[in-house]
Amino acid sequence: MAVVASAPGKVLITGGYLILERPNAGLVLSTNARFYTIVKPLHNEIQPDSWAWAWADVRLTSPQLGREGHYKLALKNLTVQSVSSSSEGGNPFVEYAVQYSVAAAYATLDNNKKEVLHKLLLQGLDITILGCNDFYSYRNEIERRGLPLTPESLASIPPFASITFNTDDGNGDCKPEVAKTGLGSSAAMTTAVVGALLHYLGVIKLSSSKDQQDRKDYTDIDLLHKIAQTAHCIAQGKVGSGFDVSSAVYGSQRYVRFSPEVISSVQVAAQALPVPELISDILNGNWDHERTEFSLPPLMTLLLGEPGTGGSSTPSMVGAVKKWQKSDPQKSLDTWRRLSEANSQLEIQLNFLSKLAKEQWDAYKSVIDSCSKLRSEKWIEQASEPNKEAVIKALLGAKEVMLGIRYRMRLMGEAAGVPIEPESQTKLLDATLNLEGVLLAGVPGAGGFDAVFAVTLGDSSSNVTKTWSSLNVLALLVKEDPCGVSLESADPRTNEITSAVSSIHIE
Repeated sequence: MAVVASAPGKVLITGGYLILERPNAGLVLSTNARFYTIVKPLHNEIQPDSWAWAWADVRLTSPQLGREGHYKLALKNLTVQSVSSSSEGGNPFVEYAVQYSVAAAYATLDNNKKEVLHKLLLQGLDITILGCNDFYSYRNEIERRGLPLTPESLASIPPFASITFNTDDGNGDCKPEVAKTGLGSSAAMTTAVVGALLHYLGVIKLSSSKDQQDRKDYTDIDLLHKIAQTAHCIAQGKVGSGFDVSSAVYGSQRYVRFSPEVISSVQVAAQALPVPELISDILNGNWDHERTEFSLPPLMTLLLGEPGTGGSSTPSMVGAVKKWQKSDPQKSLDTWRRLSEANSQLEIQLNFLSKLAKEQWDAYKSVIDSCSKLRSEKWIEQASEPNKEAVIKALLGAKEVMLGIRYRMRLMGEAAGVPIEPESQTKLLDATLNLEGVLLAGVPGAGGFDAVFAVTLGDSSSNVTKTWSSLNVLALLVKEDPCGVSLESADPRTNEITSAVSSIHIE
């Protein structure tokens, strides 16, 4: 009776900072790094005392962190109360995901299904959360083992490896020893929990990754998106752009954020209104985000590298940029306008390449194959016929536009006093762009020291991983996977097929 759902991490390749404000768009790629949630009944039968008191037991297990939390969910007002004896703090992302998912079930199911829902909840909820290793940094572990900084070394670490903890001397709180890689772990986790719960409770029917290409009706997924966005924003205490949750739900896309009021009004009301009333505001709110399908053109590979030069704090960098906007509105407006235009141009070139691949596959494939073995200054020599020339011009156009985006982002960083593309990253990215078959290179999202990305042609990615390794940069195992939230057929640790994956759906 278990349900397993997964949701992907993300890489924002354009739209850093701009994506915080409508109507600026960002291109976000979902990845093969996924968070998994397994939901099943906690008890084999309804607990007699829980029927009388109308509450559900909830157990939340995170094997990688060695943590287990216990909660009581009151089924009348849907409040969640921790009853864990352990000293560690709870997980607000999961707590709000549970609360809002159950509230959505009561709000959307008709009366005859509500009784079945009620009985299902009285059996309790047993929730297990697992995150792919790609969400966490294992550089230190690889170096400790004396292994080279290569993807092969990363692959030798067992899947869903334990995350060890250090005790912070300041206040005794435990903090993860393993740094994150910036793939949006909280958004992927929240989305996986909401997706698994809504499917388990009969509110929506999730599809598997292989069925997503044929999806015509987005009603279920749109509902999931509203709940996941709200739970994520309320848990982190601020209304972000939401691109990370949107890509976890829908997959790779061009994204324009929703108006913040759709959630900030709920945030204010949450202090006074009971959850069942809040949920109708969420479901009926004016969700005005824009999402257009987008993914990398064929025969292109996304690579992520971890320089290991220390982390950057995205909130403080965003704060500094906002401060600069206020202090120099004219210059910042001009910079953002030019950046927005450049972001649009990159999108146009990449979409044009996808179109050429569809319409002139042989010429497209031939160009990608030959250019993958050459540095970009030699690409134009491959234009032996008009069809090939069109592909090469689009490739060079995309590369040129990306250089312009990086230039503007550096200017913005200098003006705001934050290292959006620090000098060490500039040197690394320039060296990467000089390699055979490299189309794009940049710092993802808000930039900083955390990560770099590259987009390579054909089979040229191995050149990049070798060069990065020689420059003390660890190439991650992450690739683009355009699929969003998915129903899985098995526990990812065992690949054991889950029994009756969809029969639990309330009919």
